[in-house]
Amino acid sequence: MRECQELGRFVVADPNVCHGRLTFKGTRLFVSDVLEMVADGLDWDTIVHECHGSIPREAIAEAIRLAGKALAAQSSGQLAA
Repeated sequence: MRECQELGRFVVADPNVCHGRLTFKGTRLFVSDVLEMVADGLDWDTIVHECHGSIPREAIAEAIRLAGKALAAQSSGQLAA
């Protein structure tokens, strides 16, 4: 059985939570949903409120940072191919 993979302080991929999709540690909130909220222009404090305070602003920042790194890695891989 696969173990929980911590991608940062707040973001995890746990096969026992939401089928292993990326969530915020201790929640069932999808990282992708929060990133969509950011993309839609929601203020971070509003996002924290919408998530009932279960994630801090630092978790949103971490999710954005990880998404940026993933995008950079993906584009680097495409350039090298």
